[in-house]
Amino acid sequence: MSTQNKIALITGGSRGLGKNSAIALAKKGIDVVLTYNTNKEEADKVVSEIESLGRKAFALQLNTSDTKNFDDFINKVTAHLKEKTGSPNFDFLINNAGIGLYQPFEDVTEEQMDEIYNIHYKGVFFLTQKALPFLNTGGGIVNISSGLTRITMPGSSVYGSLKAAVETLTRYLAKELGPRKIRVNVVAPGAIETDFGGGRVKDNKELNAQIAGFTALGRVGLPDDIGGVVAFLCSDESYWINGQKIEVSGGQAL
Repeated sequence: MSTQNKIALITGGSRGLGKNSAIALAKKGIDVVLTYNTNKEEADKVVSEIESLGRKAFALQLNTSDTKNFDDFINKVTAHLKEKTGSPNFDFLINNAGIGLYQPFEDVTEEQMDEIYNIHYKGVFFLTQKALPFLNTGGGIVNISSGLTRITMPGSSVYGSLKAAVETLTRYLAKELGPRKIRVNVVAPGAIETDFGGGRVKDNKELNAQIAGFTALGRVGLPDDIGGVVAFLCSDESYWINGQKIEVSGGQAL
């Protein structure tokens, strides 16, 4: 990773939206550090694809629900960057890693709540906090939320509520990090055909058709619809966008 290239750290970069975003960042000329939870092989494939685009990439394991390992993770990231670039710093943090939960409100267990909270809110909060000392002035943070903070679908009460908390956190971060010229925004995908949530939208044809039916552009989203928006928010063209939520859904439930 050369000193002049900007660098992004993206969690959950081995598949789905994270993979697509990592590749879109590389196409924008940004080097990438990506994390994976269990699938090193897939992460390594993403690294190879980014390198084939002429950018540098590096993959590290991280369970974003396990905050006690964040110090060690940040130490590994910054040591790698210092060795490769002479500086431990990077420019962008994309909080993307996550899992789904589809459960009627009355059936949600405390364990399920804790798992989703730890990954989608607590993990985002404290990983961002640990990364902040190494985030360059003038850089940016992109938090991945969900169209389910605006569109209510039964079974997503926990997931949608915690993503709404991330959207509120994003505005606070934008305000508090303003003096460092660090922009903080949200990308909220609509329903997307990925393996997320057990491939629910991708594999359930009835659900897929239902969502396509209330989407203005007439289909369900694809990973390629999302990554370019994340990359755009890490570019100079988007400098004046701050504290905002961009829903990327093709016009769902308008």
